[in-house]
Amino acid sequence: MTDEGILRQAKELKEYVIDCRRKIHQYAEVSGTEKKTSTFIQSEMESMGLPWEMVSKTGLIATLETGRPGPHIALRADIDALPVHEEPDNLIRPRACVSDNPETSHACGHDAHAAMLLGTMKALVKNQKDITGTYYFCFEEGEENGGGIHQMISALEKRRVDAVWAIHVYAELQSGKICVSPGPRMAGAAGIDIKITGKGGHSSRPDLAINPVFCAADIVSNAASVWVNQISAGETVTLGISSIQGGSVGNVIPDTARILGSMRFFNWEEGRKAVELLKSVARHTAEMHRCQVEFLPRFDTLVSPVINDKRLADIAEKNLQTLLPAGWVSQCPPWYASESFSLYGQKWPALMAHLGINNPEYGSGAPHHNGFFDVDEDVLETGVAATLKFIAALEAEQRLLEY
Repeated sequence: MTDEGILRQAKELKEYVIDCRRKIHQYAEVSGTEKKTSTFIQSEMESMGLPWEMVSKTGLIATLETGRPGPHIALRADIDALPVHEEPDNLIRPRACVSDNPETSHACGHDAHAAMLLGTMKALVKNQKDITGTYYFCFEEGEENGGGIHQMISALEKRRVDAVWAIHVYAELQSGKICVSPGPRMAGAAGIDIKITGKGGHSSRPDLAINPVFCAADIVSNAASVWVNQISAGETVTLGISSIQGGSVGNVIPDTARILGSMRFFNWEEGRKAVELLKSVARHTAEMHRCQVEFLPRFDTLVSPVINDKRLADIAEKNLQTLLPAGWVSQCPPWYASESFSLYGQKWPALMAHLGINNPEYGSGAPHHNGFFDVDEDVLETGVAATLKFIAALEAEQRLLEY
């Protein structure tokens, strides 16, 4: 696959990829319910003659074996949508396609990810006589809630995997630009979910009650002080308290209150330290208020940061610069969102590229998980070309090692 051939094939597949994206966008099914989406992907796999298997309720893997020695590469896309109301227009114009259910939408770009992987799959099947190695096309269900990642990892662990590649569209990056920088690229996360139990009563006699709302407020206030004084300088751990829930009327002190939120970090050890610090603050503050605290299951669920393998990042950057126009291979700051792709990187060398979709003239650029979010479809061609070039680069490296 020469650069000229890759660019030609990506251009030829552009309309196919856009059509796939629009179909998947219309289906827009939330995590764990992606039945129409999965069925559509299955039909595309079968039309290309590829064997496939279900690895979870809706997640699946197709395999292309060339029969010739070469790299074993897992190519991953996520397929779920979000329970986010979709506006009929993007930032400036009517959308090219809309969800069949306006209360469920692909407000994160997973429709684009799946479509680019289908286009890549079609190109590799067409060229299978001229390529080497084995390719796993991984369509992961439930990325937003982690519902499909562990089954996908388990399925891949039964195979040889030399590298894992994925693309995530990114609304903060100019359309067409692509970032493949090494190191931390997306944040790790820990949920915050603390239940505080006190003693309810009439608000006219707070002295006869044990008010969990005051306790919750003090936990949040004390945590802010701890973040300033005990999180390591030079490390980032965000403290995103989003809700204090406690009662619903003005003259009743409730029995319980609850604190919800999340933390984001790029250093796993600092993230774990932050979780333990917040637990310590909650316990000691509750003792001061004569309350009890319970850390609900979501609190102890940590997602590690997405960390791009340096060797793969260097290969991608060097080779994409020969394929794409000058300046298209770009840098961008790490993204504070979190991604289940981090778990692939804990098992194998992995690389997630960020593909820009911010185009004011098209109306794309609204934040992810937002009703106005939209994908500049012109960049999908670049995503397919970049994936094919990365594959070609790993093939060439493998040949050199064998030589």
